[in-house]
Amino acid sequence: MKKILVTITLIVGFGWFAKAQIEPTKEIMQFYTPEWKGERDAGGRPIVPDELLDRLLNISIEEIWGVLRGEGYFSQFESGWEMIHADQPFVGRALTVQYMPARPDVNNQIKTLGDKQGRIGASNSWPIDMLKERDVYVADGFGKVFNGTLIGDNLGNSIYAKSKTGVVFNAGARDLEGLSKIEGFNAFVRGFDPTYIMEMMVTGINYPVRIGKATVVPGDVVLAKREGVIFIPAHLVQKVVITGEFIALRDKFGHEMLRKGVYTPGQIDAKWTDEIKDTFIKWLDDNKDALPMSRKELDEYMKKRTW
Repeated sequence: MKKILVTITLIVGFGWFAKAQIEPTKEIMQFYTPEWKGERDAGGRPIVPDELLDRLLNISIEEIWGVLRGEGYFSQFESGWEMIHADQPFVGRALTVQYMPARPDVNNQIKTLGDKQGRIGASNSWPIDMLKERDVYVADGFGKVFNGTLIGDNLGNSIYAKSKTGVVFNAGARDLEGLSKIEGFNAFVRGFDPTYIMEMMVTGINYPVRIGKATVVPGDVVLAKREGVIFIPAHLVQKVVITGEFIALRDKFGHEMLRKGVYTPGQIDAKWTDEIKDTFIKWLDDNKDALPMSRKELDEYMKKRTW
């Protein structure tokens, strides 16, 4: 009877190990992102179109935050960290990584599993090998900076070669001077330190992670600007973009009308009358080349807006 129990225990144990994953299955990824109806990569991560990523760069953090707040998302922004180039915003799709303080028994299991899966080198290089163009490497390194530097300039060069964007680390980075020389690369990190990564282990790739006050899901769109970084759920990116672009057009129209003395600040700042709406529609017709979106997108959006 004892031998039977030992055998059952071994079978169950090996069965669990066979199912253990550093990355989630496609089904689990869909579980975390149920409202996304668009394209996904082979692992199930949402792929927001490049065109929307490009348009997001022109939307302010405040406008994005307003849309997310209206949708009930209150934990998507983090600020107060360090940026290599504060005047160079970057945008991309989140590839998330969870780090934890190293624990030998768990770390050995992870390394063994990584070897079986054909992963190369130390675990902190695994997510870099997975990066694709327009990805942003987003890592929760539990705020560790001293002995918590996830990259230096060598890994920074590799990251930029694959992603053409940057990184967001709730952890540190080293070799600021070298990283700053990688043209086009940027980083939003807890701090910089000359020490190397020590006593840290990767416990998951492309699972939801915490970045400061924000919750980040794989495939979220990351927008990093001088005032901070915001994480936009994939299914809300289109609404964020069109809303931000509409507000910019509305403001441009309002400023022009105020300069010309057509309307007063009280009229522009209040709920618009039908007359102002009609003037705005005509203004849009006269400024077609200035529209950042298609007229069809704009008309569909205006049908749903309460002004």
